[in-house]
Amino acid sequence: MAKITASVYTSHVPAIGAALDLGKSGEPYWQPVFQGYDYSKQWLKDNPPDVIFLVYNDHATAFSLEMIPTFAIGTAAEFTPADEGWGPRPVPKVIGHPELAAHIAQSVIQQDFDLTIVNRMDVDHGLTVPLSLMCGQPQAWPCPVIPFAVNVVQYPVPSGRRCFELGKAIRKAVESFDKPLNVQIWGTGGMSHQLQGPRAGLINKEFDNAFLDQLIADPAGLAGKPHIDYVREAGSEGIELVMWLIARGAMSDVAGGPSPKVAHRFYHVPASNTAVGHLILENQT
Repeated sequence: MAKITASVYTSHVPAIGAALDLGKSGEPYWQPVFQGYDYSKQWLKDNPPDVIFLVYNDHATAFSLEMIPTFAIGTAAEFTPADEGWGPRPVPKVIGHPELAAHIAQSVIQQDFDLTIVNRMDVDHGLTVPLSLMCGQPQAWPCPVIPFAVNVVQYPVPSGRRCFELGKAIRKAVESFDKPLNVQIWGTGGMSHQLQGPRAGLINKEFDNAFLDQLIADPAGLAGKPHIDYVREAGSEGIELVMWLIARGAMSDVAGGPSPKVAHRFYHVPASNTAVGHLILENQT
């Protein structure tokens, strides 16, 4: 059967992608950010997955405010980098895994989660920046990717508890797939940041690091954090962190297995107008 072997968590700041695309990764401002992923790039080479299930949020490219699914799974054979207003990023096309994606959709919907099935969509920086941070600038991404878009843009957005429970359902779905695939699940977005209003530019280091601590040690407790706490402490865009709970809910310790190994942890301020958080957890067999 297929299995989830690790989870990866990372911010997906659009300016990070621009810095990489424009050859600015070695500049003093950006160098500390990219150095924080040096270990991760080597780790991915040493632990190559067959498929990445990548949780992210669309930024009004594939979905407009006219129609916003709460949870959407990409089942296409390929996904083109989106034009977000200044042309598509110069990154490889994303190759999907329609067979596994369709199986996950079937299983998760039968577990009473309503998913929107998307057979054609472009993918924006929410998905491509994490791939760039973990893979660098390859001619092709190292494996197929299943995009999983979550609405954290337009309220009402899903609760942390709902996301955590969805992660459990995804794990069950993957483990019921009858091919021996090594799957990694990535949760992206966050950390504390606010893009508008009187608190624009807000960054809360204490909240961010406490979130990482609890994500590792007490994810079930963290899943109970109400939305107002994210908004009050982490800014209006800090709600993106609920997507990390999908990836955490898919780890085996949640189902009674041993605690995951922390392979890497990184936190840096600032990158553009936000904090960058990053974590790699490995399932222990």
